Order: sequence, then C-alpha cells, then structure tokens
Amino acid sequence: MRVDKWLSAVNVVKRRTIATDMLKSGVVLVNGMKAKASKNVAVGDRVTIEYLKGPKSYEVLQIPTTKTIPKSQKEEYVKEL
Repeated sequence: MRVDKWLSAVNVVKRRTIATDMLKSGVVLVNGMKAKASKNVAVGDRVTIEYLKGPKSYEVLQIPTTKTIPKSQKEEYVKEL
C-alpha cells in the first residue's frame, strides 16, 4: 500500500491530501529515508513524521484492506513508538 494511503487509512493524518503534502515537504521518512507518496509500505516498516514539536515514529503492524479503518481498531494496524 502507498504510504500516503496508509497514513490516511490508519488515521495518522486526517486526509490523504495532507499526507501527500507532508511527503512533498520531505517530513515523512520510511525506514530512515525520505519517501515519496508512491513509496510502498510493508509490515514491519517504520514511518517517522518530523513535526515541529519533534518526530513521531510509527511501526506498520498490518496493511488495511479497506479505505479507512475505525479509530477503535487503530492499534491493530499501527504502533506508536
């Protein structure tokens, strides 16, 4: 799954356009490397977002099969590090 789709599907960001803008700005890293929106993520990858207040890291636990998941199921798909 594309990293921009994954960020919005697992409720890390609210909308996919926000995720795409973040990727264009270069603040999203996948496994320590700057990523483009088309970069695919797999189970076990580490996604880091460099916010102004400091970086936040997430680990991919599962790839969702639907466009979005309920917020109550977020822990099954992503783990905040």
